[in-house]
Amino acid sequence: MRAFYKKLAILLLMKKMDYTELGATLFVPFTHKDREAIAHGEKYPQLGSVVIDTEDGVNAAAFSEAAQSLQAFLQNIKTPKPYLFIRPRNAAFLEELLGFEGIEKVDGFILPKFSLTNAAEYLDLLHAKDFLFMPSIEGGELFSQTQLLTLRALLLPYKEQIPLVRFGLEDMLRQLGMRRECKESVFDMSAPAFALGGFIAAFKSVGFAISGGVYPCFSDRDGFERDVKRDLKEGLFSKTIIHPSQIEVLSKLYRVDAAAFDEALQIYMSDEAAFAQNAKMAEKSTMTPHAIEIIKRAQVYGLSLPEQSKIY
Repeated sequence: MRAFYKKLAILLLMKKMDYTELGATLFVPFTHKDREAIAHGEKYPQLGSVVIDTEDGVNAAAFSEAAQSLQAFLQNIKTPKPYLFIRPRNAAFLEELLGFEGIEKVDGFILPKFSLTNAAEYLDLLHAKDFLFMPSIEGGELFSQTQLLTLRALLLPYKEQIPLVRFGLEDMLRQLGMRRECKESVFDMSAPAFALGGFIAAFKSVGFAISGGVYPCFSDRDGFERDVKRDLKEGLFSKTIIHPSQIEVLSKLYRVDAAAFDEALQIYMSDEAAFAQNAKMAEKSTMTPHAIEIIKRAQVYGLSLPEQSKIY
């Protein structure tokens, strides 16, 4: 098995940062007392990415403290271990952030309420900058394929800066006047499933990766596991978590089944255009993109094997 991974290191070098590395994404209010310890990977060593939030996680009365607080945060922080993002409250605050001393220590930004009304302003600020960013589409565009395709066209020139496109699941449900219960999948609710299907098709069809929606029931481990598995089935990867206990669960679920890894590796390395594989057809040209996704996940999270099996 180690020989496979050595070969993969040569065959499939990942970019400087690949979306598969983001894993569990923990949103931390900018006023949180442990924000430096979290950003440095000291408090939650398995955490893949952290977002310092100045938007929904902070009430309006406290927002006036944001600039001073974030200046101090950037001065105190060393090179962070998890990938570090800041979610500015709006484009005006992003412009202010970009002028802060030490802002180069962060990997990028989450752009909240990204829409046709503010896209140009956000993109002008980040044009030719050495930052990643993840647009979060949360408004009425979620229900309009025409508007989604317009947003997609605006984002395509920035594709290398965008590890993931995000959607506001709770915002979607709010606009529909709906709320899901624990153990329910939004993909089993007709209107949200219809909207999400269009969203996924619009962005994944041109190579954007998409993050999964938040699971609101932080004490329901079984429900969280089902939600992550459904994300993977629908082509979604990485997930905003609302409780640190979900970090380890997510990392385990992102491990790749050993049989799926073997199939992906065979497709990726095959010289044949089409061949039989475990009683089904494998076609290199059409199945290679999915095979690469599986291999990248295995590189980051490892393989899931029966208890009696050993990787090493």
